[in-house]
Amino acid sequence: MTDTDFGFRPVDPRADAALLHSWITHPKAAFWMMQDARPADIERVYTEMAADEHQEALLGLRGERPVFLMEKYDPAHRELVGLYEARPGDVGMHFLTPATDTPEHGFTRAVLTAVMARLFEDPAVRRVVVEPDVRNTAVHALNAAVGFVAEREISKPEKRALLSFCTREQFTRAVAR
Repeated sequence: MTDTDFGFRPVDPRADAALLHSWITHPKAAFWMMQDARPADIERVYTEMAADEHQEALLGLRGERPVFLMEKYDPAHRELVGLYEARPGDVGMHFLTPATDTPEHGFTRAVLTAVMARLFEDPAVRRVVVEPDVRNTAVHALNAAVGFVAEREISKPEKRALLSFCTREQFTRAVAR
């Protein structure tokens, strides 16, 4: 499986709310901190995101079937405002692979590689910024595998996060290995 096995389409808040609700409220997605969300809450969140020029939500597709969620945001305007000095070309990112009864070896890494490749398709993007929960060691390892370097812990209102960055060059070197 490679990162080219995936396509992308914008989240349709109304049509995709039930699917996203099943993914985001699953215990595997505890770090999304939306365990008690109702489908209407999910629809509202993604409707607001779709209307916000500083955010975008995409479904990752295998064929026509949604298999992961990707969120892109401008860290100078969302999520990290005042928590670090944003640079021109910075883009923030979240991704979620849903729980499955039939895990596929290498799937999550292929998803993250596809997400990063998608972000770096934009020549204006110089580095990707992430802020996962400090306790989410699995995602820290995945991030490192695609070139992220942890800078420091930061306090966000909802969590203690590990601020990490990945330049285009770091990503290219990491995936070439």
